[in-house]
Amino acid sequence: MRRFPLHLALAFWAVVTAFPLLWAVTSSFKSDSEILTSPWTLPAEPRWDNFSRAWSQASIGQYFLNSVIVVGGALVLTMLFGGLAAYALARYRFPGNRAVYYLFVTSQFFPTFLALVPLFFTVEQMGLLGTKLGLILVYATFATPFTVFFLHAFFRSLPSAVAEAAFIDGCTHWGVFFRVMLPMARPGLVSVAIFNFLGLWNQYLLPLVLNPDPEDYVLAQGLAALSTSQGYQSDWSGLFAGLTIAMLPVLLAYVCFQRYIQAGATAGAVK
Repeated sequence: MRRFPLHLALAFWAVVTAFPLLWAVTSSFKSDSEILTSPWTLPAEPRWDNFSRAWSQASIGQYFLNSVIVVGGALVLTMLFGGLAAYALARYRFPGNRAVYYLFVTSQFFPTFLALVPLFFTVEQMGLLGTKLGLILVYATFATPFTVFFLHAFFRSLPSAVAEAAFIDGCTHWGVFFRVMLPMARPGLVSVAIFNFLGLWNQYLLPLVLNPDPEDYVLAQGLAALSTSQGYQSDWSGLFAGLTIAMLPVLLAYVCFQRYIQAGATAGAVK
């Protein structure tokens, strides 16, 4: 009974969090008239054509592919360079080590919108404005500080005896990192990869400024364009279907890897 208020508060928070998602998914199976006249009821008949219409006519399929390419490329670069930087800062001592680490940490507090103007001109001068490569590099740049901060504590918690044994057996520094430390840090890597995926997949401000070509829109841009381009004749059922399609990868990623997220979030807390 002493825990009942806590459980009640958690249940209330779960309902508040899950209800908008369930309502959006339910609305994606309705017609436009049902959404406007009966927003809180179940659909009279599931309309699967909403998804096919959103995928093809509203170009959600193209936006989905663009998001997969951009987020996938940025995630690979972020995990590679962020992991290398975090490992070097956690396991090696050199002049300026702490200064570099705190530079990564403090950069997380820099508001993104303050960097938009110089970032726009920098990307434009590099000839990468409106390209997937430019967006991939910018995404990776903004995601790397959090990756370094998260993995730094994780790499410090790993036992040094294993790395020393690998060095004695003739393993190089690169070999120790890729063949010994990375497999041991898998829970932390999966956790930070999921967190980065969630943030990058839902990113809207950066592509809005750096990705003006409608053919290269990512999902967030495409959904925003779909909601405003119809005027008073908005395709609400298609919009909710597109929103459901955009949510599915995030939900699936969390459901499949939630045990790694829970393990990685606490594994670096103690040595």
